[in-house]
Amino acid sequence: MKTADPELMRAINRLNVLDTIRRHGPISRIEISERTELSTTTVSAITASLLDDGLILPRHEGDIRNEAVRGRPRVALELNPDAARVVGGKIAANRMVFVVTNFRGDVLSKLALPIRIDRQPIGVIADLVEDGVRRCVVDAGLSLEDVDSICLGFPGVIEHRTGYIRSSPIFRDINVDFAAEMSTRLSTPTIVESDAHAITLGHHWFGRARDLEDMVLISLEQTLGLGVLHGNRLFRGAGGLSHNLGDLVLGMGPNGVVRLFSQAGESAILGEQQADGRFAEAIRLGRGMTHAQALIKADDDRLIASAIRAGEAVGLTIANIVTLFAPPRVILVGSSLALGEPFLNSLRDAYALAIPPSLRGVSELVFDDSSDDFWAQGAAAVALYELYESPWSTTGPAL
Repeated sequence: MKTADPELMRAINRLNVLDTIRRHGPISRIEISERTELSTTTVSAITASLLDDGLILPRHEGDIRNEAVRGRPRVALELNPDAARVVGGKIAANRMVFVVTNFRGDVLSKLALPIRIDRQPIGVIADLVEDGVRRCVVDAGLSLEDVDSICLGFPGVIEHRTGYIRSSPIFRDINVDFAAEMSTRLSTPTIVESDAHAITLGHHWFGRARDLEDMVLISLEQTLGLGVLHGNRLFRGAGGLSHNLGDLVLGMGPNGVVRLFSQAGESAILGEQQADGRFAEAIRLGRGMTHAQALIKADDDRLIASAIRAGEAVGLTIANIVTLFAPPRVILVGSSLALGEPFLNSLRDAYALAIPPSLRGVSELVFDDSSDDFWAQGAAAVALYELYESPWSTTGPAL
């Protein structure tokens, strides 16, 4: 009986070696063999292919001119930063942030545009995104012909494989084929991804989960998102769907099903305060949670109660996720962290009460106030991730 596809196994091994070089380079072939548990012969063959394709570079360590040094200089391998260039973008209701990175993930340029775009016609949103991408590419001293891929991160439910945005607070419509729209406009392969998945890969590649192969990320922004990394790979649902954590059911109430967004969503937290003139302007500018933090510090009882309620709901949610997946680390990001101690303390207390005794201490909770630049860099990581994974072929710089 045939137990494995040799071509698939070669592609998996190639991806494994390349990712090991990315995470630990400069690194020797022997160290690659130890980390991947592949034979030195296999590693040598794969790295020779990667060198031929221009995806990695050798670095000679030691002084090759010193004849007193015995033996050949140690050769370490690292990613070739010029092998690819990608654009990542975070698209939020009231701002857009773009970055251009190389194959190593180094930021070549960045651009932030504080423009309110939610609920605009699709054509207007596409115009604004196109202008932002083009300007950021020019700022990097490049043209779009130099860019291999673009990834745009949106809040909401995204079908990654098809490029459809099933629902997002950015759009009036549902099932928007935004990837096809932008690919045509920019003449460059364009991916759409949930912002939660983008920031998950951002932390795996550059941030608080670089040392891990498995982790969970919870995004507490305008929408509530979930990112699950397992074996260095993003876990996506059927059709590549992202996870809308806000729709998670917490229980039953007098009015029916109680979902997480009704307790911990931005609208639920801000509540009646949104009608206040100054508060309404802060929300319109994307500073609602920051303004809420100031009111909480001024002992606004209604907002404190909302923050506590939201913290409890998120704490219970994290306990359920840890019960299912037992990840070594749970990273929380997003604007709700600005609510401060009432939110964070109630979250920790609820989590401590709800977590099963057998799982206490298994998962580390990390609170990270990442900048928008980092979210956009995460979207660029998605684009790079696609270039890494497209190799189920083993040819060419697009892997």
